[in-house]
Amino acid sequence: MQTFAVYVDNKPGVLNRVASLFRRRAFNIESLTVGHTEIAGLSRMTIVVNTDERGGRLVEANLYKLIPVRRVDNITRVPTIGRDLAMIKIAATGDARTQVMQLVDVYRSRIVDVSPESLVIETTGTEDKIDSLLEVLRPYGVIEMVRTGRVEMARGSIAQPPISAPRRSAAAADDGRDDVGNCSV
Repeated sequence: MQTFAVYVDNKPGVLNRVASLFRRRAFNIESLTVGHTEIAGLSRMTIVVNTDERGGRLVEANLYKLIPVRRVDNITRVPTIGRDLAMIKIAATGDARTQVMQLVDVYRSRIVDVSPESLVIETTGTEDKIDSLLEVLRPYGVIEMVRTGRVEMARGSIAQPPISAPRRSAAAADDGRDDVGNCSV
């Protein structure tokens, strides 16, 4: 597995261009998360790809060929902090509800919704932790589950070259609006 932090302009079609690169090269994306960064108009993709080091170098080189890509960091070999988020809806009534609530406490998760027939649990952590929680909850009846995919960040203060904010287009400057949308990557 290779993990990349890819900084891109937050513009329509960028996600499609990046995903198409992986499709054309026949790389399987294990996890892909996208979100805004501390710089307006810039988004960060955390991409986990099922490939070896040689494939990782090829992925990095090809990502840099895409115009909206500002920087690519292969964070596979550096110390990182990684998390996943999952929400799991469990069928729980009576005694089962109490048992599920105890399991939720053991995993340092929390219940975010309660209905007469079910509980919704929110949990964050490593993929292994979430998989483990899911396995102990399965006997109670998993109704629905959603996961975000991995977000990962290098530990400490690794010096990286700064990334400047994207320039606004002339049309956006004329009408006073930015040409970036909310999560349009």
